[in-house]
Amino acid sequence: MKVDASTAVDLHGIGRQAARLETLGYDGLRVAELNHDPFMALAVAAGQTSRIELVTSVAVAFARNPMSMAVLAHDLNAYSGGRLVLGLGSQVKPHIERRFSMPWHKPARQMREFIEAMTAIFNCWYEGARLEYEGEYYQHTLMPATFTPDNTEGLRPPIALSATGPLMTRVAAEIADGMIMHPFSSAKYMREVTLPAIEDGLQTSGRSLSEFELDYAPLIATGVNEESIVRAIATIRDRIAFYGCTVAYRPVLEIHGWGELQDELISLNRQHRRDEMSRLISDEVLETLAIVGDPRSVVKRMRERFGGLISRTGFAVPNISDDELGSLLELLRS
Repeated sequence: MKVDASTAVDLHGIGRQAARLETLGYDGLRVAELNHDPFMALAVAAGQTSRIELVTSVAVAFARNPMSMAVLAHDLNAYSGGRLVLGLGSQVKPHIERRFSMPWHKPARQMREFIEAMTAIFNCWYEGARLEYEGEYYQHTLMPATFTPDNTEGLRPPIALSATGPLMTRVAAEIADGMIMHPFSSAKYMREVTLPAIEDGLQTSGRSLSEFELDYAPLIATGVNEESIVRAIATIRDRIAFYGCTVAYRPVLEIHGWGELQDELISLNRQHRRDEMSRLISDEVLETLAIVGDPRSVVKRMRERFGGLISRTGFAVPNISDDELGSLLELLRS
């Protein structure tokens, strides 16, 4: 199992941070697309490292088009010596239409075309195939030599698709190289919804689970002492309440019989009573949707819940010693 670290974007410090994480033994560095561009941050990190993989977790696909995304991915992958893992996500309709001013269609169908179009572009660049992609939402049929990258001797970057529901999960398993599960999930949801959808998609694509990277970094509340664990629990309760308001994540709650919890959370959110939302997250909900405890017990529970199911994860403990962290990383991989 590969173990990654996530980092906030500080363009002046991310190079040093990436080098330190590489020295500590992490397999990958994750950067999300929040208030900064993840590609620029990972390019800075690439210049200060030699081994660690560079993961966009995730970049917003529908904020761009397949050609612009392919250019970004190719350049970063080539510059880093083939270390990019291109994690893509759809975001949600209000952000795509009102923040990015881009079109939103049926997201699973649109994402299928987005990745198919990127694959056609990569086939053109890396294999010399004629670019002839014509879908319902994306059309790419022009690729003059002047605009074709000339540093294509390496491998194309793998694409990992962020998915929660069965439709997007099947798309990931059919046409992507891997899938990034949203942290708002559970072992029960993974086994009863996610894995069956992955198996269906892999069967369609003629692949097995061993050829597909399943990435899941669960919500974790841990720390180096009791006080820090208590603070972490409060933070994770807030995150669960926040995620619980998103309609797309309702099936995760419903599979445990907690569908009405979302209605209550949405009601409080609409009344701007956000400080009260975390109080609705019971210990049962917390311990089902997150892993809570001291660092070694967290690693043990991660292995018990997800060992043999996932091939990539994320893990960190604030303020822990380098030696202890290294020991935990090895324990998690074993």
